Amino acid sequence: MTGGSTMPTSGLVSCMRNEAPFLLEWVAYHSLLGFDRIFVYTNACTDGTDLMLERLQQMGVLTHLHNPMSKGLGPQESAMQHFLSLDDVQQLDWVLHIDADEFLNVQAGQGRIADLLAVAGSADVMALMWRPFGNNGLTRWTGGSVLDTFTATQARPRAPNAQHKSLFRPRSFGAAIDHMPKEPLSGDVCLVNSAGVTCDPRALFSRHQARYRMPVENLSWDNAYINHYAIRSDDIFLMKNVRGDGMGRVSEKYFLNSKFYRRQNKNGGQDTSILRHRDALNARMTEFMADPVLDFLQTQALSAFIRTRDRVLTPERIAEWTAPEPVAQG
Repeated sequence: MTGGSTMPTSGLVSCMRNEAPFLLEWVAYHSLLGFDRIFVYTNACTDGTDLMLERLQQMGVLTHLHNPMSKGLGPQESAMQHFLSLDDVQQLDWVLHIDADEFLNVQAGQGRIADLLAVAGSADVMALMWRPFGNNGLTRWTGGSVLDTFTATQARPRAPNAQHKSLFRPRSFGAAIDHMPKEPLSGDVCLVNSAGVTCDPRALFSRHQARYRMPVENLSWDNAYINHYAIRSDDIFLMKNVRGDGMGRVSEKYFLNSKFYRRQNKNGGQDTSILRHRDALNARMTEFMADPVLDFLQTQALSAFIRTRDRVLTPERIAEWTAPEPVAQG
């Protein structure tokens, strides 16, 4: 914890593989929120994601690290084990671990990380609920802003797809998985939701529990939530079968009409609140694209994605990667 009037420090960490067409917007947006440090781990990139991150590191924007891929651990588990061992991380008061398809949307104050930390106060962990954004009916991606394009979303918090990511104090935990920290170093741990309401922290002590499983009354989008663009357009979603997921698993999760697809492809409401930062974001993107290296890599990444997509997503392959319609219950 911090003392006196000193502002708490914060870091953002993400694990990525082949996210090049979407990387710059994610970095530009989160660099505007006021995080003191941004760390990105990569492994086995083939689309220039690692090269773009190296350039951004040269520009002083973030820290790029190569995932050590520890034996017996998935990519995210391996990266987080290494991340928490870094002296630079242990000097931070708070860290947030999110993916490349997740954007922190702070509603409190001016929409910056400092406004959210003021709500977190003396807690050890703040659980930030996903808000799923759907495909807006888009089947093919041609480039542009994810935040501008995908504004259709779930209208209100709902228990069936309630999941969270975690803003937490790194010095209070010995480990972390993708959705929460683990191995509290003290038996007295305070977990709050984004509304600042104290919640049951038992999941933090359980090695095998990967979700908070909060009761309905503790599900909240007050003050902040994670805009989760798990679908984006249908072709982007299907191409995740080529990349694989962050835990190194191969499954039918990324099939059209899968349980995951239906759970995340929510288009019943509209939310453009994240666009409050649009002018600053556009200026930062212009700044990035003025760099000839980033401009070249970004252009190449999008062209390569479109070429690969058009080769891979044949009608036969799309049919193979489409789950059967669920049987209606009579």
